[in-house]
Amino acid sequence: MSNEKFCCFTGHRNPAKADLPGLKTKLEQMIESLICQGVSRFLNGGAVGFDALCAEIVLDFKQKNEAVKLVMILPCRDQDKSWSEKDKAAYKDILAAADETIYVSEEYFDGCMKLRNIRLVEESDFCIAYVKRQRSGSAQTMRLAQKKGIPIFNLAVDNPEDSSNKKN
Repeated sequence: MSNEKFCCFTGHRNPAKADLPGLKTKLEQMIESLICQGVSRFLNGGAVGFDALCAEIVLDFKQKNEAVKLVMILPCRDQDKSWSEKDKAAYKDILAAADETIYVSEEYFDGCMKLRNIRLVEESDFCIAYVKRQRSGSAQTMRLAQKKGIPIFNLAVDNPEDSSNKKN
């Protein structure tokens, strides 16, 4: 086995518009910090909103550092079927630029999103989150990471430095 380190992302599909400029800056800083700590593979669930923003930033870092890899771990092949044309186009661009794409299921079924989230956490050494609502799939994913004992950086809180032991 290699000594590669992995980081997953989890966050809401509709980040608050007021948060976006600062969120992008925090994400860039956090990703750069993790790259400096040896993280080379970034695992992304492919949802709109936070996941898409994370994927775009990882792809920017990949342009500067060939060791950086974007791995898409997706719930099913047609997760984008009800998305807007704009979101579908951005998604297709991200998939085309990703280093690897893994589908948890060929088709949608009740529970495939949760299986995707479990896989993201199982394969990760770190988790970057944007979680404001505790009743969400993103919060559930963050709790899975907490249970695994990996550092969680919740960029929705004032001090995201390893927020895994804090009530978010």
